[in-house]
Amino acid sequence: MSGISRLLRPLQQRLQLMVGRCLVLLVDDDTRLQSLQVALLAEEVRGDVERFQQYGFTSHPHPDAEAIAVAVGGNRDHCVVLSVDDRRYRLKGLAQGEVALYTDEGDRVVLRRGGIVEVHAGAELRVTAPLCTMSGDLQVQGSIDSGATITAAEDVRDQGGAKTMAGMRSVYNGHTHGASPTPSASM
Repeated sequence: MSGISRLLRPLQQRLQLMVGRCLVLLVDDDTRLQSLQVALLAEEVRGDVERFQQYGFTSHPHPDAEAIAVAVGGNRDHCVVLSVDDRRYRLKGLAQGEVALYTDEGDRVVLRRGGIVEVHAGAELRVTAPLCTMSGDLQVQGSIDSGATITAAEDVRDQGGAKTMAGMRSVYNGHTHGASPTPSASM
């Protein structure tokens, strides 16, 4: 039996070392498939390790993020990373079924239960599109301290689109009440 065990030992070792945890050391995000340098075992550092990500989603992990590496065919010289997570920044407290995108700075998009989408941007939310359509009621809320305002670089139109705020302002500023002069305060 010891002869068979001796013959199977290399295969057993390759299988045991096929999947393992590792730490991200460096990230090269300029390659077609993101390339990492990772620390696998105590003194085993591998460079040019390809990182596979879900189509349509990408991230640039911080050093010391944790990952799962797979040695393709059991060959430790051909490792790929399938998953990276970072417990230092992971968003916690989601309800069962909720989904989130998040950063280490606290920015996040959370798909909440009940059809609620929550977006939190620490500095600015940018939307760029030739046309941005919103349906439903629109509320802009702010506090006295925040000085929440709405600023439009172009005209703001009424419900039918026939009148603009600038047009309504012009009509108001120029109107009279019979023999009374134009209003003393402009809109």
